[in-house]
Amino acid sequence: QVQHVESGGGLVQAGGSLRLSCTSSGRAFRNDGTGWFRQAPGKEREFVAAVTQSGDTTYYADSVQGRFTISRDNAKNTVYLQMNSLEPEDTAVYSCAVKNYIGSYYSERLYRYWGQGTQVTVSS
Repeated sequence: QVQHVESGGGLVQAGGSLRLSCTSSGRAFRNDGTGWFRQAPGKEREFVAAVTQSGDTTYYADSVQGRFTISRDNAKNTVYLQMNSLEPEDTAVYSCAVKNYIGSYYSERLYRYWGQGTQVTVSS
C-alpha cells in the first residue's frame, strides 16, 4: 500500500511561483512513475505532469509546458512540482498518484494511491 501527502499549496498572485511536494510511503506492486493532476471547481480532474520512477523522463500538459517543472528525489521519496508564471486558470486542487498500470503517462485511469491534494489559488 502506498500513501501520498501533498504540500506546498497556497494563495499567490498571478505571475508568482509555488513549489508543491508529494511525499510517499509504502511500496506499490508496480510503479512506473508519479503524476500530478489537478481539479478545478466544476471541472474534471486533468493531467498536469508526470515523471518516471528513474526521473529521466518527464511529461507535461500543453497548458503548463514551459511554466511547470516536475522532478523527484528518490532518497527523500518526494516528487516536486515547481510552478512558475502562475495564472488564475491554474487554480485547483493538486493531487499526486502512482502510475500503476502499463500505458500512457497522460491517462488518469492508470494511476492509483491518490493523495488528499493541496489547494492552489492564483489571484488576478
